[in-house]
Amino acid sequence: MIVTLHVCITCRAGQTLGEGETTPGKRLHGAILEAGVPEGVSVVPVECLSACSQGCSVALSAPGRWSYVYGRLSDANARDVVAGAAAYAAAPDGLVPWRSRPEIFRKQSLARIPPIAVLPEAAE
Repeated sequence: MIVTLHVCITCRAGQTLGEGETTPGKRLHGAILEAGVPEGVSVVPVECLSACSQGCSVALSAPGRWSYVYGRLSDANARDVVAGAAAYAAAPDGLVPWRSRPEIFRKQSLARIPPIAVLPEAAE
């Protein structure tokens, strides 16, 4: 199963950027790619995760698993984000024991979203 790590690349992390400056979100995305993406994890840049007041943010999700949104991140956190994504990918239900999570995933969680229930198709 492929786990998706969404990275908000439009995030400005509260900064005013000059013309042509790279957003902190794009820097985080690049640093994650440089850190090495774990097997089973797909990194997807997204335009916005609506966590604008919480600095750079990422979201982890996979079918049938809990999803998580983490914020207050920067490119300096890339290795921890990658470690957290690897742990999430290794957990059969996406529930990584609290003490096994990188510190930023323990302290900077913005949301935990239950798996989407798949409803049986309506009888014809």
